[in-house]
This record gives sequence, structure tokens and C-alpha cells, in this order.
Amino acid sequence: MSQSRAPVIELENLTVRFGSQTILDGVATRFDQGAIGLLGPNGAGKTTLLKTLLGFVAPAAGSGRVLGFDIARDSLAIRQRIGYMPENECHIPGMNAVTFVAYAGQLAGMKPKDAMQRAHEILYYVGLGEARYRNLETYSTGMKQRIKLAQALVHDPELVFLDEPTNGLDPKGRLEMLGLIRDISGSKGIHVVLSSHLLPDVEWVCTAALVIHRGRSVASGRIEELKRGIGAVYECRLKGDSRGFRDELAMLGCRCDDGEDGVLRIRLVEGLGSQSLVRAARDHKVQIRHLVPLRQSLEDVFLEVIGGA
Repeated sequence: MSQSRAPVIELENLTVRFGSQTILDGVATRFDQGAIGLLGPNGAGKTTLLKTLLGFVAPAAGSGRVLGFDIARDSLAIRQRIGYMPENECHIPGMNAVTFVAYAGQLAGMKPKDAMQRAHEILYYVGLGEARYRNLETYSTGMKQRIKLAQALVHDPELVFLDEPTNGLDPKGRLEMLGLIRDISGSKGIHVVLSSHLLPDVEWVCTAALVIHRGRSVASGRIEELKRGIGAVYECRLKGDSRGFRDELAMLGCRCDDGEDGVLRIRLVEGLGSQSLVRAARDHKVQIRHLVPLRQSLEDVFLEVIGGA
């Protein structure tokens, strides 16, 4: 398989330790293309995983490949093809925006003239064209997030790692940033790995996700498939004694949670549908007065896999 057709990310039992502490524990996954969400609670190991993929942290065991390149042997080749937007500030004091972004391009191997021309173009793309000669210390939080995105894109990478790109943004700025990321992964054809604790952001931008909890991979795959994998959810109102109905569903592995006004929230296991509820109600002589399927979200997946981990 040529590297141009290689998976974006491929991990096999990747383990990272800092001293006696295990930060990543046997992470295994594969993503072929598109926008990938990297999810997990604070301290789960998301940023460590990004730094390991970039070659800044050496794995203690296992292996990984990015765009077909081995993370242990080919870290320079990987970094030449990747843009990285860190979570923390990365601007250089005393520089204006266009000088900073051009400098980032030169660090990525561009000729100075090409880097400067591209810096002007990319600053207009991220919405900073009119402010490109301003000193970076005068930028607002939203502008600093955009400048970090610009320096990650200046050298036309095949893949960008975006670490909490909407941190500190107001609602308007957040939507604009997410719109840029969707355009990058859509019309620009650049692969995206988006690390975020904001589940709606990931669901809006990404087609696939990896969920890490306590250093382990607890869910991985296309988001729509992950939603189907946790089973359908129904809102249900019953008339009659529901104890037998609940007991039967519990025996099938389903979960019933009490909601407001006597409404049950029922999560079915994969493979069961509404007919299972109708049959259980009939068997236990209760009436279903209200039965509505609820739309699954990435948050439902996250809570399910984190709760069971």
C-alpha cells in the first residue's frame, strides 16, 4: 500500500509511560480518512497521544503510523506533513501576525518568499487579513486562536492536529472556528484530528471518533456506528403496574431511568427495537400511552462508554 493511500492514523497497542505512571495503555485504532474527533475527560491522555504521534514523546511499547509513516522511525517525515495547533499560546512576543506565520512556514521547510506570500493568503482565509500587521500581544483570545490555526495551515499540510481549537471563544467565534475546520476537512481536503472536551463541536465537525478514558481506548469508529452500537433510546409513558415490565427489560440487558411526569427513558441493547417494548407491555398487562424514539448524540455514546469503563 502506498503511503498516499495509507490510513491517516493506525495504532497497535500503543503504550506511553512517564516514569512509573502509564499515560496511554495499549491504545489500538485505525482511521482511514476525514475528520477524526479525539475525546476524553481531562487527564485522559489526549494531548499525550497527539505529542506521541508527532514524535515528541517516545512510546514504551506498541507501534503507530501516521499517513503511513512510523512514529518511532519517521517522526521528521510526519512533522513535515502535519500542521499542529496547540492548546496553549504559541506566539512569539514582538512579532506581528504575518511575520509569525511566515516564520512558521519557514520552520516547515518553505522558502522565505513563498512562506511570506502564503502567510498573507492564510491570514485572510482565517479572518485576520486586516489585522495581519498588528503585534500579536494586542490580539484578543479569539484572534490568538485563529493565528494558531493559521500557523498550522501555512505549509499546506496533509493532516492537522487541532488541540481544543474553540477554547475561550464566544458563541459567534466558536461557530466561525468550527466552520473553518469543516471547510478545511471538506473543500480543502485536509485530514483533521480534533481534540476537544466539547462533544457538540466534535459531532458537528467529525465523521469518526476515538474516546480515551484513563489512558485506554474505550470506543473507536465512525460516529454514526458508535451511536447505533449503544442501542436505541425511547421515551415511554405507561399505565399500570410497571414492575414486571421493568424486570423483563432488565433481564434483556436494557436500562430504564425515571424521568419527569412519570416518563421512562429506556435504553435498549443493540438488536432490540420498539417491538420488544410492545411485547413486554403486553406480557405484563400494562398499556403504552406514549412511545417516542429519541435521537442519539455523541454525548450519549460518551457517557455510556465512560460509565462502563
